Amino acid sequence: MLTCRICGASVREFVDFGRQPLSDAFRKPDDTSEEYFFRLAVGACESCAMVQLVEEVPRDRMFHADYPYHSSGSALMREHFRRTAQEFLETELTGSDPFIVEIGCNDGVMLSAVHEAGVRHLGVEPSAGVGEVARGRGVEVLTEFFEDSTARAVRDEHGPADVIFSANTICHIPYLESIFLGVDALLKPGGVFVFEDPYWGDIVERRSFDQIYDEHFYFFTATSVRAAARSYGFDLVDVRRLGVHGGEVRYSIARPEARTPTAAVAELLAEEEARGLVTRETLDGFAAGVAGIRDDLVALLRDLKAQGRSVVAYGATAKSATVTNYCGIGPDLAAKICDSTPAKQGRLAPGSRIPVVPSEEFAEPYPDHALLFAWNHAEEIIAKEPAFRDNGGRWILYVPEVHVVE
Repeated sequence: MLTCRICGASVREFVDFGRQPLSDAFRKPDDTSEEYFFRLAVGACESCAMVQLVEEVPRDRMFHADYPYHSSGSALMREHFRRTAQEFLETELTGSDPFIVEIGCNDGVMLSAVHEAGVRHLGVEPSAGVGEVARGRGVEVLTEFFEDSTARAVRDEHGPADVIFSANTICHIPYLESIFLGVDALLKPGGVFVFEDPYWGDIVERRSFDQIYDEHFYFFTATSVRAAARSYGFDLVDVRRLGVHGGEVRYSIARPEARTPTAAVAELLAEEEARGLVTRETLDGFAAGVAGIRDDLVALLRDLKAQGRSVVAYGATAKSATVTNYCGIGPDLAAKICDSTPAKQGRLAPGSRIPVVPSEEFAEPYPDHALLFAWNHAEEIIAKEPAFRDNGGRWILYVPEVHVVE
């Protein structure tokens, strides 16, 4: 019997992606050590509606000194976080000597704007490599995992926070109780805890199954976030739909006596109930749709190979590990992955062992087709590579269904 990590009720498993590697464990070609695998399966709580992984990967295996993802790698995301910082500066960080803490500040792309405004801040980032990049931008960084004890130490040294923010991080953390205890210890009485993460409603609608990988333990909805917040003495006071990363929601959490929930909360809760996002019919339909995408994508790649067409992939994303390993895509179907991240170049993609090369090699020569793993940045990438299409190249996408962009 599977039990919910939030409320302890029964969890029903609805999709299994089989054995999967660590999504960001890009290996050197001469690395002969045993690769770590786990079973990637997802279930939904039958009480609080929290969608969650069935098996937890130890956090130290995923978030370490060599963690390769940089939040500022996309111009779209740099602008998104610049606007986020500006909004906090205008609405929440306006009192006397305000203080903001970011859980998982990564390379400091958001807090660097706060630093430039002269506002007190602290990034709590367990991955030392990206934390050093943030320090280079003038950001104050504590290299630790955020939890109850960390939060209390931060408050003892810096005082309470007006805002605790997190982007694409809270969904990574199975131990939410310790997170909320830490928020309770660190947040001012009238302060706000704001986090944004992939939205289960968008994943279902777009069948974006590759949003499911080792780092994403929870898949939030307003319904499940409100239930979790209330179980820890907080309440959901605002929600905002975001277009980044294939669809996210920004959740604002506060103490019940401090803020009144906005109309947006009630609206999204009603929409989720009407859509039945965690009903058996919806979840089983999602699993069937995902299996259909797998079959269609593999059939297309095999057909192109039979025709003698060249295929490479574009974007060595964390989520591409789910696609390649679930679909059985290796170098025979996608010769290489072109990516702009130096830390991934010259390495092999997890599990699939597809070589990762600099994005400049995309044009040496252009392939006939490019499988776009970074589909959430499709507009930005396609605009960046106009010569590919001018030379007859075609992009392959698989969200919400397998299709070729002519």
